Amino acid sequence: MTALAPHIGSFLQEYLPRDRRASRHTTDTYAYSFQLLVQYAAERLQTRPCLIEIEDLTAQLILDFLDHLEQERGNTVRTRNVRLAAFKSFFRYLEYRAPGCLDLARQVHAIPAKRFEKPLIDYLDRRELQALLDAPDISTVTGLRDRAMLHLGYAAGLRVSELIALTTADLSRASLDTIRIMGKGRRERVLPLWNETRSGLNEWLRVRPQTGELALFLNARGSAISRHGFAHRLALHVATAQTSVPTMAEKRITPHVLRHYIDTLTMSGTTGSGA
Repeated sequence: MTALAPHIGSFLQEYLPRDRRASRHTTDTYAYSFQLLVQYAAERLQTRPCLIEIEDLTAQLILDFLDHLEQERGNTVRTRNVRLAAFKSFFRYLEYRAPGCLDLARQVHAIPAKRFEKPLIDYLDRRELQALLDAPDISTVTGLRDRAMLHLGYAAGLRVSELIALTTADLSRASLDTIRIMGKGRRERVLPLWNETRSGLNEWLRVRPQTGELALFLNARGSAISRHGFAHRLALHVATAQTSVPTMAEKRITPHVLRHYIDTLTMSGTTGSGA
């Protein structure tokens, strides 16, 4: 039998961040997936989590756990598939480190992801987007920060994870005309910034609290803003924008929607100042 604890520890603390160069978000998601699985397995097997062995995590137990997520925790199929992806990644890791678990790994890899209908992503038209960008109160520090975040997220087509991971060092500080992005899979890219985006960033940088925190966008406590924090601020500004553009109330506007703006990228007027 093979103890789970040392292998799961090295998988999360060494293999993912060092060897796979996985993002902090991915590592945290995988860690939480195993936290839930271990809790479920411990209750089912009537044992302590530290005594669970890899062989205890049978394909049937994992399938039962995935059903538990949907039926008892109320998770979506998408979440179920994310948890399964974490388990398959771990068993791929084990194939080269625990030969006695090869057959179990084969069985886990054979578990199919569950299919589901993917809803169409809502998008903002030009008027709706402008209302959202204008929503933050720029007479306040948080408003200047939020306007800079919204402009940058939209203009550069950033994922939330990319936006909140930015540091001041990622900006070309001389002219502020480009920004360096570390994207999914640790792929790096340098993007040009539009004039209005540069203006918004400059105004935020002038009032940004001077702390030891390297993150570009800070919360009220002076630390890096979180995904939840960004989503909360976006929801507030969406509510404000809806008062002037009621059609926005018909759409589910999430951080991801900013990456799916439908219009020409070369825009005229106040939103589309060129680079």
